[in-house]
Amino acid sequence: MCESIKRALCIALTLLVLGALLLAGCGPTPTPAPTKPPAPTAPPVPATPVPTKPAAGEKIGGSVSVLAVWGGDELESFKAMIKPFEDSTGVKVEYEGTRDLNAVLTTRVQGGNPPDLAGLPGPGQLQEFAKSGKLVALDNILDMNAIRQQYDAGWLNLATYNGKLYGIFSKAAVKSLVWYNPKVFKAAGYEVPKTWDELMALTAKIAATGKAPWCIGLESGAASGWPATDWIEDIMLRTAGVDTYDKWWKHQIPWTDPAVKNGWTTWGKIVANDKYVFGGKQGVLSTNFGQSPFPMFTDPPGCYMHRQASFITDFIQKQYPKLKSGEDFNFFPFPPIDSAKGNPLLVAGDLFGMFRDTPQSRALIKYLTTADAQSIWAKRGGFLSANKTVPPSVYPDLLTQQIADMLARASAVRFDASDLMPEAVNSAFWKGTLDYVQNPANLDNVLTTIERAAKDAYK
Repeated sequence: MCESIKRALCIALTLLVLGALLLAGCGPTPTPAPTKPPAPTAPPVPATPVPTKPAAGEKIGGSVSVLAVWGGDELESFKAMIKPFEDSTGVKVEYEGTRDLNAVLTTRVQGGNPPDLAGLPGPGQLQEFAKSGKLVALDNILDMNAIRQQYDAGWLNLATYNGKLYGIFSKAAVKSLVWYNPKVFKAAGYEVPKTWDELMALTAKIAATGKAPWCIGLESGAASGWPATDWIEDIMLRTAGVDTYDKWWKHQIPWTDPAVKNGWTTWGKIVANDKYVFGGKQGVLSTNFGQSPFPMFTDPPGCYMHRQASFITDFIQKQYPKLKSGEDFNFFPFPPIDSAKGNPLLVAGDLFGMFRDTPQSRALIKYLTTADAQSIWAKRGGFLSANKTVPPSVYPDLLTQQIADMLARASAVRFDASDLMPEAVNSAFWKGTLDYVQNPANLDNVLTTIERAAKDAYK
């Protein structure tokens, strides 16, 4: 899985680099997903590309309901992506957004009132819904030959249950990134850290000046806490290693295991120190994740570093449209901690699944898989397509060159662990991080509580 994901992202991003150089002269599960590269498959039979207009532009009419997590700028980008579909087919997309996607989707499915399509929280919940017969298999809806040509097997395997495809990744993200303002760093004489020890030394150095080194925001409505899980996952990959990481999300080791606890306490060296985070722990708990990096760009800066996935660029650019990527904001890789564990890369993606099989839902999910559809969002920023045929020229900034280089040098790649976990465990994980920030001394109780949820969910 992981090597295939790495290959898929690397292909897409390498194409972007080449395109940029030519243009500018510069530039979440009860059934575990595989942790080794998928077995080779026979070469796909040549197929016609997935149509860029559903049903060849045929007017269908009617409506299709979509439930997903996007709001604000992300929702505007989604609306822009589906507008050609609505114009072409006459189908009205009725969108409902919620940050509590896990709970809302589960409640509606259990109540017999699911949306036609939904942005699934992750592979873990996809597996649960597929196992219970709630999702519609897509093998007879999509042109699978074309899908296999346009999507790497690693992404398809994550959306597969018992040999059938139940979802499609429309959006990918690289998460192991620390954002900063290069001009501010230069003016202050700070250098980009290459190891965890250097990162902590820089953190202490900035704090000694009376300023906050970090901006961290965990608020996300009912999904509050998810940004913290990414911190812990990145740390565990670098302290426990990929094998223990895989055992952790599969619940082959308990949440009370020393390797898991160490991931939390290592993060605690930053988040539990009020001198290290903008606004102290209450600021961490109350600041929305999308607004969290904004203090880096005030004068004087409120903080100097922010750890978040590649999609945060969309929030930054919408808030500060005059900022230039690479000059006013850039990133460095989340650094290695134990050199023996390497520097693995954490990735994630947004899945779409079908709960109600109608002509309108079939047409929309076909459209969402296409390069034309995904290129619309990619053009607007904060988006990395999982479709390998999305033209590299559509990406609006050249920071992706650095992401491509970072990916090429990654010692290993792993998917977001919380997204691979059952919904009940994922939710307990989110809540546990908030409880930990509020009272770090209560960590043992936090981990015990999550472990109880895991014992029930993994039966």
